[in-house]
Amino acid sequence: MQQRPSILTILFRPGTLLIVYVILAVFASIQIIATGGHPFTMPVYSHHTTDIMNNPDVLKQYIGHQYYDYNNYIVFRQSFLHLLHGKDLYTIYPAEQWDLYKYSPTFALFMAPLNILPDMAGLICWNLLNALVLFAAISMLPFTDKKKALLLLFIALELLISMQNAQSNALLAGLMIAAFGCLERRKMLWAALWLVLATFIKVYGAIGFCLFLFYPDKLKFILYSLGWTIIMALLPLTVIPAHTLIYEYKSWAGMMAADQSASYGLSVMGWLHSWFGLEQGKNLVSFIGTILFLLPLFRFKLYKNAQYRLLTLASILIWVVIFNHKAESPTFIITLSGVGIWHFSQPAATWRKAIMIMALLVTCLSVSDLIPHSIRQDIIKPYAIKAVPSIIIWCVLFIQLMALSRKKMAATAIAGGRHLPASI
Repeated sequence: MQQRPSILTILFRPGTLLIVYVILAVFASIQIIATGGHPFTMPVYSHHTTDIMNNPDVLKQYIGHQYYDYNNYIVFRQSFLHLLHGKDLYTIYPAEQWDLYKYSPTFALFMAPLNILPDMAGLICWNLLNALVLFAAISMLPFTDKKKALLLLFIALELLISMQNAQSNALLAGLMIAAFGCLERRKMLWAALWLVLATFIKVYGAIGFCLFLFYPDKLKFILYSLGWTIIMALLPLTVIPAHTLIYEYKSWAGMMAADQSASYGLSVMGWLHSWFGLEQGKNLVSFIGTILFLLPLFRFKLYKNAQYRLLTLASILIWVVIFNHKAESPTFIITLSGVGIWHFSQPAATWRKAIMIMALLVTCLSVSDLIPHSIRQDIIKPYAIKAVPSIIIWCVLFIQLMALSRKKMAATAIAGGRHLPASI
């Protein structure tokens, strides 16, 4: 008699996990729509007066307006209308939305379909895009089916948090991981497209371009990247004239320059500031972090090793958040994806499993309603607790990358790097 599959066997099937991700996207969308609107309340000011959204004179313009928990989606949706009508994308619109739009003019153009749909349908489509791109990207990793399933389950709760904020971070993580998958398959054209798209969503997505160093056909990849960049940069010309597009790019650059000194975020600098009272030195911390990130890339002889490449991908996904001065809670779907890749790209070890579980509990649950509100407000947020596990894991990862031995690495080096490694 044929044995029935167990619950775990069914859960680990790709089709089952795909359904889970779709349900999460729909649930998150319905939940934040159902919460309705709420009137604006003046936040507690910090001393970072360079942040326009923390300036009392600016915030007074928001008094009397009502905003929604899916405000990020509204910012994305409205950006297309602002672009279409030749308005400055990077200024405040208190009557429409809370917060600034901080993405490229091209990203605003891509938001055109959302303006056709009612908020419920549009938000569901947006969250589905984020969830499915990340799902598809992880499916491209050279892991066994079981490890892919465990990784998808590991990040599911953090994905839900990101989608409950209608953020684009899961999409960004998915594009960077998909670029890695395409590079492994020598699909340079597609890898370049995904990385250019990631950069036009959030500028720090450009850090993913470091991955091309590990593969042949570098000139081809560079040419593809330049071609896609030109296309993406000029694409808004389909709806606005050239002088308006130039103005938008100048405004975007000005906004990002002002934004650079505005806050510490859930980052290394935020941790140093909240734990040790470090007020100055943000640029120095960023410089040191950049040097540490780049050092393992000088281990040229390891470029053909699959495990080294996977660990570098994990390093990129974690580093891009913990050294980001604007990192916030929903951003950590990117980091947790890196943590999962770090764990599953290596042989099983109790200490790694313990750190991974710690990261899951602290990163996801510390900002949930399971923790009393007073603890979240007085301890978790002020002391950047959510960022701590990722900082620890990245330090461990850096040491591992610097200490890797070609003879002792578990993954198989592929001669010439022409094929995907066997699943690990």
